[in-house]
Amino acid sequence: MTQKPKENHTKPLRLFRIEQAIQNMSYPSVERLMAELEVSRRTILRDIDELKIYYNAPIEYDRINKGYYYSDNTYFVKNMMLTESEVFAVTGILPLMERYNNTPLKNTINKVYETLSQMLPNQVEVQSSFTSDVEFIADPIPVIQEEVFNAVFKATKLHKIMKYDYRSISSTEYKPHELYPYKIYNQKGDWYILGYSPKHHKFATFTLARMKNIELGDDFKPDPDYKKKVHIDPNFGIWNNESKPQKIELLFDKSINTYILERTWHKNQKCRQNSDGTVSLSFESNQIQETLYWTLRFGAAVTILNPPELKAMYKDEVKKMEKKVKDL
Repeated sequence: MTQKPKENHTKPLRLFRIEQAIQNMSYPSVERLMAELEVSRRTILRDIDELKIYYNAPIEYDRINKGYYYSDNTYFVKNMMLTESEVFAVTGILPLMERYNNTPLKNTINKVYETLSQMLPNQVEVQSSFTSDVEFIADPIPVIQEEVFNAVFKATKLHKIMKYDYRSISSTEYKPHELYPYKIYNQKGDWYILGYSPKHHKFATFTLARMKNIELGDDFKPDPDYKKKVHIDPNFGIWNNESKPQKIELLFDKSINTYILERTWHKNQKCRQNSDGTVSLSFESNQIQETLYWTLRFGAAVTILNPPELKAMYKDEVKKMEKKVKDL
């Protein structure tokens, strides 16, 4: 059975490519246009009708050459109209691009956008005030040195041992480290590398923004069973933790019940609203420290029910804050 062509082009770009094909090719047929754009016959015929009706394109069909041509050789599409939904689809990509602003990929992505822009007509008309009415606000992200970013990706791809200087979150200076890199993660705009650390005698996670002076050493053979030795929870933390997942049970005040209910905080969560308006949330995770940081953001609007370890950590943190308040 012949596989149906994929309709993977947005309409404005597709219309422009059809217009260019008719202008530059010698009597392109429907089959030729289908192959060029990877869309169905029905889509090609519908797009040609749209060019005729809405863009006044003088498109004719030559029965002898079995293809399309312009009866007026001076014609070209002056305006490509983008609908509000199409503008939304394009601008919706912008927040994702923000995640690469601290990496060398930013320049590459900008080049891709420039290439796409060159494929469009000189005048692009947007039928919406969307671009001026909406603003995307990104979280602050650390800057990663270009040589660090490139070296980490190269070492991971080629399975090479890395030597580098690293500054931990609580340290005031850089210290030498060695790592056998396995996998790169991007979590909420931050870039991490997970690998085997001889210093820690286990798999560990490091932040690219805290690395410098990377040197690539000898090749190494990856452990095929490494995933069994890695225990992370992408929803709350990518720090390798050998402790077993624990059931987290939280109770949120009625004052923020809608905020809690409308979000998926963990892929395995159980969330329900109680008769008094409070919200019960539970999930399993081994990232107790990261869960603590997350619960603290809700202040007095959250009560930790379980596990005991998290309750104790929360109490200690609140006591520290209480002491600082007294010193104010």
